[in-house]
Amino acid sequence: MNAATEILDCCYANAEHLEAVAALLSAYIADEMGGGQPLTPQGKQQLVDGLSRHPAATVLLAKTGDTFSGMLVAFENFSTFTAKPMLNIHDLIVLKPHRGKGVGRLLMGAAIKKAEEKGCCRLTLEVRKDNAVAQNLYRDLGFAEASPPMHYWRKPL
Repeated sequence: MNAATEILDCCYANAEHLEAVAALLSAYIADEMGGGQPLTPQGKQQLVDGLSRHPAATVLLAKTGDTFSGMLVAFENFSTFTAKPMLNIHDLIVLKPHRGKGVGRLLMGAAIKKAEEKGCCRLTLEVRKDNAVAQNLYRDLGFAEASPPMHYWRKPL
């Protein structure tokens, strides 16, 4: 574990936090696992505005020393099968220089704790089939493929 890393709840009134959110997501999108283009200034603004207004968003920031090294974005949903809330981890981002140092594990641990505090019945996430490093972390934390197995589908609008 990286003892010098602290996990913070994103404070939307803190300009440093908002810049970190935009920079971290932009780096994630530009990464080979993100497969896209970095956010434009307008896209960064839309991102922080949208997250700050979303009533079910959880944004956790990892700060290692003076550097924001990672971020976890999750959204609370509701399970009709259990009649309890559930938390979906949408993004787990660790900047390349901080990978392999426990930052992702700290972010996931903080998300698990928040879900437990909210009385969630489960945490869900999606992971690329070719992202073995992330899959190993998730397995180590007790995640497994859904039973029965599920497919991730989408319809672009």
